[in-house]
Parts: sequence; C-alpha cells; structure tokens
Amino acid sequence: MDRHRARGRRARPSRRKPLLYIAVASAVLVGATAAGTVYMKAQAHDGPAVVSSAAPASPSSSPAVSEEASVEPVAEPSVDRDALLTKALKAVPVADGAKTAVAVLDLDSGESAAYGDAAFDTASIVKVNILATLLLQAQDADRHLTAQEKTYATEMIENSDNASATALWAAIGRADGLDTANKRFGLTDTQGGNGELWGLTQTTAGDQLTLLRQVFGDDSKLSGTSRSYLQGLMGEIETDQQWGVSAAADGSQWALKNGWLARSTTGLWDVNSIGRISVDGHDYLVATLSNGNSTQAKGISLVEAVSKAALSAFQDTAEG
Repeated sequence: MDRHRARGRRARPSRRKPLLYIAVASAVLVGATAAGTVYMKAQAHDGPAVVSSAAPASPSSSPAVSEEASVEPVAEPSVDRDALLTKALKAVPVADGAKTAVAVLDLDSGESAAYGDAAFDTASIVKVNILATLLLQAQDADRHLTAQEKTYATEMIENSDNASATALWAAIGRADGLDTANKRFGLTDTQGGNGELWGLTQTTAGDQLTLLRQVFGDDSKLSGTSRSYLQGLMGEIETDQQWGVSAAADGSQWALKNGWLARSTTGLWDVNSIGRISVDGHDYLVATLSNGNSTQAKGISLVEAVSKAALSAFQDTAEG
C-alpha cells in the first residue's frame, strides 16, 4: 500500500462514425407539353430537391413513365480501436515478468478500447471505489457525509493516506460493502480484499473504466453532487503523486488516483493509475494497471508509456 507521509494537504488535474449515405433518387416523368418538354425531379436524402430539364420527347413517345431506384445506406467501416490499441502497445517495452492492462473511453464519441483482461491488485486506486461506495451508502440513507468522513476522504484521495482509507473501509463494511456497491455500479470482475487488506482488492482495467464512468459520467448511480465532490478531490492530488495517466494529457486538465504497492512475497511492485484526462479537446477516461515491476520508478514509467500509447489509438480521427 502507499507509504503514508504525515503532511498537510497540497493543492496541485460524437465522434459520430460518419455514415456514407448514397442518395436515393427518384426520377418521375410528369408529362410532356405540346412542345414536348419533359421535367425530371430528383430528390436526395438530407439535401434540397434538384430540378432540371431533359431532352425533348418525340411525338411518338409512350405515356409518362415512372422510374424509381433505391439503394440502402452503406455504413463506413468502423475503426477497430482494440486492434489499434494492441498495435500501439507493441511499441512499449515491458520488462520480463511485468504485466500491464489498459482500458480507454472517449467521452465525446463513446468509443472505447481495452487491452488485457487479467486481474490485478488495486493498491490505492481502490480508494476511489471506497469513497464512491461511501457516497452511495450516504445517498441511500439520505444523509450528508460527516465532517470526520470528509476529512478522511480528503486525506485518502489527495494524499493517499492509508489510515484514512482503513477508517472508511471499515465504515462501508469492508469487502462486503464494496462488493455490494460494485454490483450496482456495474463492476463484474472486482472483489474486495480480505479483512483490512483493501489494497489487495482484485480488479481489471475494464472494471476500473466502469468505475470511472460512475464517477465522471452522467449515467451513474451517484448523484451529481457526489460525482462533483469525488471529481474535485481527484483533481487536487498532491504534487509528488501527479504522475500516471496524466502523462498522456496535453495540459493540466486531469483528475486521477494512483496506487503503488511492493508485494512482500516477491519484492515486485504493483503500479496503477486511473482518471480523466483531456487531449486535443476530447475528454478520455483511462485505467492503466501493472504488476511485476522491479521498482516503483520502473512501474511508473511503464504506466505512463502505456497510457500515452493507448491514447494514440484514438488520435487518428479525433476532432479538435
């Protein structure tokens, strides 16, 4: 779990897949005048009617004839974001024994992509899940967080304080409380850690993306007030913890939570990062997980490289 440092709070972070419509034209011969002039009316979907004149018809022409041609709209082939993501990650060096997974959602277009479905230790990214659970339980009880709960929440998210996390873990009912809330949030592959071991909660990149949608999306079990509160804390991470998915942002527009944990059995590091970032005017949710890193620094480098590569899979058609 994250090392606790006793310090004060530091302030510091559609596309519509176009459909290529083939115009459906209806040509109707509406009759001939004495001079033999024939009119053709052509009408295209999503466009104004067009009227033009045709060549004169001979006196022996047959009566007015109607022709109609119809072609079904043809969709432009969709972009395979998963394939682009997999290709982009091939350029990221991963040390022997290390493993990573990532999931991304473009909030503007609704497009998403994921790489890897294995379970990882959450380390301290579970603190977002703990607070989301507490807020959901408070909503159910029709109450506000207490002053003490708010103090714990601030220290837990902004400073990654472990004692505060342990206090709120107990308040939500530990793993049982977390798992119950996650069923309502839509997480299907996350299981709370045993006893006090909240940092050993197991999760996937896909589930963390689902959690982020609960925090940053409109279709959420959390109220607007609860979402704004949690988003605000994630935007005030203390300075020395401002790494991870924020490395892929193109400025200061980010909100995140990181987690890092040295496993006592192996000495290897879990390093994870989740949050929202802005790139080229688009907002993205990103969840990047890793384990088996020989040092924390190498884990951070891996998570940042994976996050940047993942975002590159969405840049080919991003609108400014």
